[in-house]
Amino acid sequence: MRLGLRVFFGFFLIAGLSSLILLRVVLGEVKPSVREVMEDIMVDTANLLAELAADDLASLPAGGALDQTPFARQVRDYANRPVDVHIWGLRKQTLDFRIYVTDPQGQVIFDTVQGPGSALGQDYSRWNDVARTLRGGYGARSTQDRYGGDVSPVMYVAAPVYAQGRLLGVLTVAKPVATVQRFIDRAERRIWAAGLGLLAVSLAIGVAVTLWVVGHVRRLRRYAQGVQMGQRQPPPKVPGELGELAQAMDAMRERLDGRERMEHLARALTHELKSPLAALRGAGELLQDDLAPADRQRFAAQVVAQSERMTELVERLLALSALELRRGPEHPRALRVDEAVDLVLAEAGDRLQQRDMTVHWQRRDLVTLQADPELLSLALSNLLSNAVDFSPPGSTLTVSVGQDGAGACWFELRDHGPGVPAAAFGQLGQRFFSTARPGSLRKGSGLGLAIVRQIAGLHGWQLSFLPADPGLRVRLDFAPHFTRTSQTSP
Repeated sequence: MRLGLRVFFGFFLIAGLSSLILLRVVLGEVKPSVREVMEDIMVDTANLLAELAADDLASLPAGGALDQTPFARQVRDYANRPVDVHIWGLRKQTLDFRIYVTDPQGQVIFDTVQGPGSALGQDYSRWNDVARTLRGGYGARSTQDRYGGDVSPVMYVAAPVYAQGRLLGVLTVAKPVATVQRFIDRAERRIWAAGLGLLAVSLAIGVAVTLWVVGHVRRLRRYAQGVQMGQRQPPPKVPGELGELAQAMDAMRERLDGRERMEHLARALTHELKSPLAALRGAGELLQDDLAPADRQRFAAQVVAQSERMTELVERLLALSALELRRGPEHPRALRVDEAVDLVLAEAGDRLQQRDMTVHWQRRDLVTLQADPELLSLALSNLLSNAVDFSPPGSTLTVSVGQDGAGACWFELRDHGPGVPAAAFGQLGQRFFSTARPGSLRKGSGLGLAIVRQIAGLHGWQLSFLPADPGLRVRLDFAPHFTRTSQTSP
């Protein structure tokens, strides 16, 4: 399972279980809480009515009925009173208190219910509301009874009726729980809606957090994959521990790259220095003997040439090592490519003249790009030097800068030398890989093209090699880091 799904499912499980537990706790408290509030109100009502009934009950003769007393008429008027009110969006059209009164023996002497279902004359001394109140305690009970065609729990709360300290009877107030069930159902619906909304918000936050975490992790993965493929790029800027991990990965990459470069450099440098050192030693040994002036001059020139070869090798190797430690161009600015080419051609003028070579300079487009001036000149100079080394005297070099139909800007240099075998194209630009120069078995170091490839990588350019007949075409694609400024004819 992918990391994003694991994080999301973990968050979903935690949020879902938390929401479910919270809903169950809250919903489990709604109905008992409503009943407790309902019972509290009924206690107040029962005690209030008990005080109102005390005078009429005290004046009632033994065995008499309470039906014709002012208290009884007022209570029945309450039961028959029309009502139509809206309580927070719910409509109430009935008054639901049932009130009955018993004498000190528990016989019902008044009941608001008349006709069938009336308890008048019945012995209620066995019911908890009456029995506990007659014993001086708190009388209450809940009994299943029919209400509105359905069986519903009915709560009964009783209060003693006193007159001058004498217990005259018990007054009970009853109310069906079904009358407040609508309020309970509405509260539960609102709680469910709020709970589900909270769960949805939690899941949305979980998705956002998951995408945030996975996005940063994927950036780290792309960075690690790029490092594995040899790309040089700065570590991604991510916050917190992930940022520290990115910095640690970059430091580890730097150390591993440095160690690998040193090992490869030592092996390659040892190999490359064998030939000039052997030539120097041979020339030095011969110079110790008595030689003709011409031979001495020839061997001395060989010592100088091999020394210059080693000096060039070391300087290019140091330049390449310095480039490999960079993350990008240090001082980029807007540059005209044709002006940079003119400068490089001017610097190589003497060498071109010595080899009787001409340059066909094609300014197809004038292009401005963002680049480090020194690095651009170094890249162009190395490409030109490599082309001169592998071109026969008297040949022509073709240099062009332009823009193709897709809008990509490029620099191209073509020589008319022997070219490169097809199997060697993939290795061009690698350190210490080179083919033999024309008319000689000696190979170059390959560091010139390696430097160009490194500069291209720092700027985001693409270096490519294309066959020509005869010769080789070397191409630098600058897009998309360029701006076309004007158009000229070839």
